[in-house]
Amino acid sequence: MKVIVCGAGQVGWQIARHLSSEDNDVTVVDNKPGLVQRATDSIDVRGVIGFASHPSVLEEAGAKDADMVIAATYSDEVNMVTCQVAHSVFGVTRKIARLREQGYLSAQYSDLFRREHLPIDVIISPEREVSQATLKRIAYPEAFDVNEYFGGKAVLFGLHLDDRCPVLNTSLRQLSELFPTLRIMVAGVRRGKRMFAPEPEDQLFAGDDIHVLVDARDIARAFEVFGKTTHRQDRVLVIGGGNVGLSVARTLELQPERVRVKVIERDRARAERAADALERSIVLHGDGMDAELLIEAGINKTDAVVLLTDDDRTNLLAAVRAKSMGGKVTISLVNDAGMMPLAGALGVDAYINPRALTVSSILRHVRHGRVRSVYLIGEREAEVIEAQVLRTSQLANARVRDISFPEGTLLVGVLQNGEFKRPTGDVVLREGDLVVVFSLTGDVAKVDELLQVAVEFF
Repeated sequence: MKVIVCGAGQVGWQIARHLSSEDNDVTVVDNKPGLVQRATDSIDVRGVIGFASHPSVLEEAGAKDADMVIAATYSDEVNMVTCQVAHSVFGVTRKIARLREQGYLSAQYSDLFRREHLPIDVIISPEREVSQATLKRIAYPEAFDVNEYFGGKAVLFGLHLDDRCPVLNTSLRQLSELFPTLRIMVAGVRRGKRMFAPEPEDQLFAGDDIHVLVDARDIARAFEVFGKTTHRQDRVLVIGGGNVGLSVARTLELQPERVRVKVIERDRARAERAADALERSIVLHGDGMDAELLIEAGINKTDAVVLLTDDDRTNLLAAVRAKSMGGKVTISLVNDAGMMPLAGALGVDAYINPRALTVSSILRHVRHGRVRSVYLIGEREAEVIEAQVLRTSQLANARVRDISFPEGTLLVGVLQNGEFKRPTGDVVLREGDLVVVFSLTGDVAKVDELLQVAVEFF
């Protein structure tokens, strides 16, 4: 597939890296020569310097025979115009745009992106993705990672195992025998610096970070098995009252069971805007690092502190301060991938990386087969893919034990007739079934082949 990635910042670079590693023909476009140089030096892509919205630049990038244009520059307007030019001038069939400004995404303007207006096939909203991810972390504070599958019927949790875990030194096969009615599958294990797809005889040890797919009806039991608890977050403190913080606070206000929300915002204009927009939340104007302000916000009674400012250092340091003063759980926004290891070292319970979320959202629209979602694990170490079984794919009408999955891949969940199933060897996959697959990054291309329809289908 021939893809043009417009914007060579962190998101564009990550997308280009993923696509080029899967043997796609990728061209990167950016008006900053240094970013283009970095892309061409570090990954197998072609580079073009210039504004992606200019027809001549897109032509140089090969838009005449491109299969897809991904517009991920820093400017919403450039991204929109790029898609328009790609459609109107070059007839590119698939156009994806990253849009940050929420005003463009209001339901009242939904007609704006029709083919006869601004022809964008897929819109990715980083702020919306971050807000949803934050709310999931708040709902499950014991998990460092949360993502839903099968329309919410199954949930993938990242859990850190400590000495309280009752099933340490127990093989996964024994785990299934001990809890035969528990619908869970351990997908991936990180032990030290190594991430791997476990075998049935592998054991779990203290210090392991695991990703486990759980039937939504079994979440409380699954947490208990791994020595975790589930409890409601009644009091939430949001530090940062920008678009994301405001969205999180507003959603928490609308929960059926009341959540007491307080927001701290340093900028007076933003604080006033948040106070006007929120009905039941308390908005405090000041610095989230200020100990006296944290005491005024009731930090010692707070169940979860969410750090959502636009500065990574502020988020991490404020998280440390909040935790030292009695905040039970800290969840921090971290944009810079280089600072993510610091989050764990500083005792931050969970972090959210907007760029990784954006890359995941874009990848689901790039993969072959009927891929419904792609979720990145760690620093591009693994992916969790949800897809539909197509009639002439290698999965259709195949017994699970007979499918040649790569070594670093596990089938961890199946949805048949609306019911979640653990994929035992005897399960036969049918056309239309939904599957969740965990795969180390090096094996993703082979998983992609399994999901594709056979050539004779055409």
